[in-house]
Amino acid sequence: AAAHHGWSGYDETKPVTLNGTIQQVTAQNPHATIKLGAENKVWTVVLAPLSRMDSRGLPANRLKVGDAVTVVAYVSKSDPTEARAERITADGITIELR
Repeated sequence: AAAHHGWSGYDETKPVTLNGTIQQVTAQNPHATIKLGAENKVWTVVLAPLSRMDSRGLPANRLKVGDAVTVVAYVSKSDPTEARAERITADGITIELR
């Protein structure tokens, strides 16, 4: 199992908006993740815990490979292809993940 990490490793002073297509979905604790093709690279986007996504109306199992999504996120300070999502818009639904 992957260790849970804190959020201090992400630059919250510079949010980015990523519009792209889901290439992979991983729905496991402690957080769901997606691989997102956006801005000419593949991003690893860390989403919320599964229970939070469920309670806010976008269960991780509704995210599918090939879906177009928009993510507002903070980029990792150590990995320029990883980001922590603050909000996601998918299937006409926008949810806050924090």
